[in-house]
Amino acid sequence: WDLRRSFRPSSVAKTMISLARSCTRAKPLGHLSATLKIRRRLVHTTKLYINGEMRESESKSFIDVYNPATQELVTRVPEASQSEMKEAVDAASKAFETWGKTSVVTRQRVMLKLQQLIRDNELELAKSITVENGKTLADAKGDVFRGLEVVESCAFLAPSMMGETIEGLSDGVDTYSIRQPLGVCAGICPFNFPAMIPLWMFPVAVTSGNTYVMKPSEKTPGATMLLAELAKEAGLPDGVLNIIHGGVDCVNFICDDPAIKAISFVGGNAAGEHIHARGTANGKRVQSNMGAKNHGTVMPDADKESVLNALTGAAFGAAGQRCMALSTVIFVGQAQQWIPSLVPLARGLVVGSGMDEGVDIGPLITKQSKERVESLIASAEAEGATILLDGRGASVDGYPLGNFVGPTIIDNVTPDMTCYKEEIFGPVVVIMRADSLEEAISITNNNPYGNGCAIFTQSGAAARKYVSEIDAGQVGVNLPIPVPLPMFSFTGSRKSFVGANNFYGKSGVQFYTQIKTVTSNWKINPDSSAAMTMPILK
Repeated sequence: WDLRRSFRPSSVAKTMISLARSCTRAKPLGHLSATLKIRRRLVHTTKLYINGEMRESESKSFIDVYNPATQELVTRVPEASQSEMKEAVDAASKAFETWGKTSVVTRQRVMLKLQQLIRDNELELAKSITVENGKTLADAKGDVFRGLEVVESCAFLAPSMMGETIEGLSDGVDTYSIRQPLGVCAGICPFNFPAMIPLWMFPVAVTSGNTYVMKPSEKTPGATMLLAELAKEAGLPDGVLNIIHGGVDCVNFICDDPAIKAISFVGGNAAGEHIHARGTANGKRVQSNMGAKNHGTVMPDADKESVLNALTGAAFGAAGQRCMALSTVIFVGQAQQWIPSLVPLARGLVVGSGMDEGVDIGPLITKQSKERVESLIASAEAEGATILLDGRGASVDGYPLGNFVGPTIIDNVTPDMTCYKEEIFGPVVVIMRADSLEEAISITNNNPYGNGCAIFTQSGAAARKYVSEIDAGQVGVNLPIPVPLPMFSFTGSRKSFVGANNFYGKSGVQFYTQIKTVTSNWKINPDSSAAMTMPILK
C-alpha cells in the first residue's frame, strides 16, 4: 500500500482492491480451487517495517492469508528471521535515544496528525480488514473508529503523564514525582480487530516517549501495515515504530529479548498466559487481555424490544469473534417468556461476504474456526441442550468455500456443558435461566472469566445491586457491550486479564511509564555536621 496525503494505490494496493472487488462476484468452486496454486506464486508478500523502511523479508517460510469468504489467497506473511527481528529491536533502541527526549507536545502533535490521516483513509483500512478478516465493511469501519478514539486521546496525553509535588516537605526539602518512558516496548495482536488493537497499543506507548516493535496477527497483517505508512506520514521518526511478522518463534523472541521492557498482548488464554509467564520471567512488564464468557442478565421489568435488539447485535455481530461478545444470556423469572422471540430476530440476519451490501454476519476467520464452532454446537445437542436456531451448514450463494456459520441459539444450557465452559468465538448465544437476580449474579460470578457483563432492567435498585456484586471488569447497565472510551481504561479481570496495568486511558500510560521520585534539599543554612543515623525530615 502506498498511502500519501490522498490514497494512491501501489501495485500491492491494486492487488488488495482487486481481491476486495472479487468478494462481490460469485465464483464457481472449480475455478477457485484451480487458481489457488497460481495465486500463491503471483500474490504479493507482506513486508517487514524496520527503521522506517518497508522491506521484503529474507525468510523462506511464509504463512498464507486467505479471504475467509472466497478462499482466495490475499497475501503471504513471512516468518521473520532472528536477525531481522533483532534489527527491528536495534532500530527501536537507537530511535529511543532521541525520541525519548522529544517534548511531549511534539509527540502529541504527531498523534493529532495521525488521527486525521486515519480518518482520511478509513475506507481503505476497512477494506483491508474485510478482505483478510471477513467482517462486514460497516463493522470494519467501526473497528477503525474505536482505535481512532485512542489516537485522539493521545493528542492530549500530557495530563495523564503528570506527576505529583509536595513543596516544603521539610525544611528546605521538596519532593516530586515524574513519569518517564520505559524504552523499547512490544505489542502482539489478535486477528479479530486488525486496526483497533494495534491502535490501543503503539499510540499510547510512543506518545509516552517509548519506541515500539509490533507483531500483528499473521492472519490479518494488512491494517497494521497501512497504519505504519500513515504514522510515518504523520511525522513519526524512523525506528520509533517497527513491524515484524511470524508465529511462536516471533512471540518467544519478544518475550526473551532483553532490550524489550514491556509487552502488550490481546488474544486467547493459552498464548496470553504463556507470554505473561515467559515475559515476566525475563523481567518485563506484561499486560495480557485474554478470553471471555460475557454474561447478560435480563430482568422481567426490562424493555423487551430494546433488550432483544441489543442481544441480537451483541451476540452475533462480528460473527461473534470479539472478546466482548455477549455470548451468554440469563433470563430471570418472567423474562424467560421472551426467549422464543429472539429466534426470528436472529433468523432474519443475513449471512454473507462482508463486502456485500446488506450482510449482517460475515465468515469466520478460518475453516478450522468454523469446524470448532460447529463441533461445540454439536456438543451442546449431545449434552442435552435445546438448539432453537441452528447455524451449522450455512451456505451462501456465490461463496461455496466461505467459512460461514449462521446465527445459533442454544437454550437450556447448564454450567457443566462444554458450550458454556469454553469460549465459542462464533455467532452462537447460549441461554440460561434463573429464578432471581441473586441466582443470575451467582451464575455469572462462578464462571472463571471477568471481561464484561451487562444487566437489562428498569430498576435502579436492581442495577445498583448488580454493579456492586458482580465480579467482572466492565459492566453495562442497559448497554450490551460496555467497552470504555479512552478517557477510561479497558479493565478486564479474573481469567480474562493478567499482568500489570490495563489498556489505554490513564492505566495505559502508567503501564508504559515508570515513576521516578525526586527529593531535593535546598536549605538556606546547610547542615554543619555529618548525620550518622537514618535521616529524618523535620
